[in-house]
Amino acid sequence: MARTKTQSKPERNEAHPGEDAPNPVWFKPVMFGFMLLGLVWIIVFYVSQSQFPVPQLGAWNILVGFGIAFIGFLMTTRWR
Repeated sequence: MARTKTQSKPERNEAHPGEDAPNPVWFKPVMFGFMLLGLVWIIVFYVSQSQFPVPQLGAWNILVGFGIAFIGFLMTTRWR
């Protein structure tokens, strides 16, 4: 059975709220800021020979730095 124009599927040009919407202006700077902050955290830890940024954490500073950078990398999945 052939479809006529009145029986064809409707086109999906309707935009749903939040779907493929551009990110707010602050999104990119925050995303790259997290990545850079994590990198700087790790570099400061190595250059200061474990005395900075938080001496009580010791080697856990590496994990904190990677965690901060990871937040930035997770934000890239929502970047439009």
